[in-house]
Amino acid sequence: MKQLLKNIVHWIALVGPGLFCLGFTIGTGSVTSMVKSGSTYGTALLWVLAISAFFTWVMTEAYGRFGIATSDTAIHGIKNHLKGGRAWAVILICGLVVSQWISLSSILNITSNAVSEVLYLCIPGLTEGAGYWIVLATAIIIALLVWITLNRGSYSSFEKILSVLVSLMGLAFIISMFIELPTPGSIVRGFVPSVPEGPDARLFIAAFVGTTMSSPTFVIRPMILKSKGWGPGDARLQRRDAVVSASLTFIISASIMIGAAGVLFSRGIQVDKVLDMIYVLEPVAGRFAVALFVVGLLSAGLSSIFPIMMLAPELISDYRDGQMQTGTPLFKVLTALAALAGLTIPILGTNPIITQIASQVTLVFVLPLVILLMIILLHKRSVMGERRPGAVFTILMCLAFAFACVVSYTGVVALGKLL
Repeated sequence: MKQLLKNIVHWIALVGPGLFCLGFTIGTGSVTSMVKSGSTYGTALLWVLAISAFFTWVMTEAYGRFGIATSDTAIHGIKNHLKGGRAWAVILICGLVVSQWISLSSILNITSNAVSEVLYLCIPGLTEGAGYWIVLATAIIIALLVWITLNRGSYSSFEKILSVLVSLMGLAFIISMFIELPTPGSIVRGFVPSVPEGPDARLFIAAFVGTTMSSPTFVIRPMILKSKGWGPGDARLQRRDAVVSASLTFIISASIMIGAAGVLFSRGIQVDKVLDMIYVLEPVAGRFAVALFVVGLLSAGLSSIFPIMMLAPELISDYRDGQMQTGTPLFKVLTALAALAGLTIPILGTNPIITQIASQVTLVFVLPLVILLMIILLHKRSVMGERRPGAVFTILMCLAFAFACVVSYTGVVALGKLL
């Protein structure tokens, strides 16, 4: 058993940049959005997930091409090679940080609510009024522990453990999907584009794109490639890595949605509280479903909180010289500000399910800019030389940009109705 765990940890340490970014993408937002959508609309929105995953591959490949061709990082490259690059880089940094801090706050809220609901199950004497303070106290403790871990530089080993726990939950979702699989016909119909009737359908569409086409994963990809020492000679490896990352994003997300459709939608069960999502795992975990789900959700939350809290100093370091710097006074201040921003939603005490989904929608607003800047950068002869993309890949990037613009508009309309 010890050897097996050692081999798993060793494999995780050697995974490519795509799998590292997958841990950034698949988190509480993905789990919540997919389960809620599956319970409400069945498999009707699988087509959105499929298109999002395809364009995720396109942009992962695009940023990867830039990284290995130039050995430069995204923000640094935008600043130095585009007209008005400094302004565009600053706008991009601000957009990414604000959207991710909103996401961080919703993650802290939903993980803390999960702890609160478990305590209600274990301690019947708890009054309903205590829930708010339990959630807030838990959020503060999690944010503080993550900040301390980051600034001691010991988060790397901890993230490997979290990755194992998240993988176990993901595997449980996939197995559960096969145990209570919806009809093949309903799954096939889910890939036919249509918008189901319902007040939140467009909100889910925007949330799927926000959580799947994750802008920060594209922007930090060149930095990860650089840290791994990948260069022009690793083009084939980079392409394979991008395909694996996008494919796993679709497989894991789709399995959660399909599993929720088979277990919840078929029975008319709605997800209103965090622990309502455990029904999806009951076919495979039985009475251990609560423990598996809570541990997995907390691990998914923490594995997302780490990179989000690091994002601001990471992007600023990218802007300065294309190198990640940890342990500096600026790193400590910015991660502390991220932790404080993350307490906003727990302080407000809003519904964890709705705020988690709504926060994913905010991620799409910066996506068109992330795509457009890379399209321009890849077509500059002075930057890419003969490695500029051909007509087919250029068309795919333009389609990704158009898709992002449409979804951003959809997200604005959906949030407007929600608010």
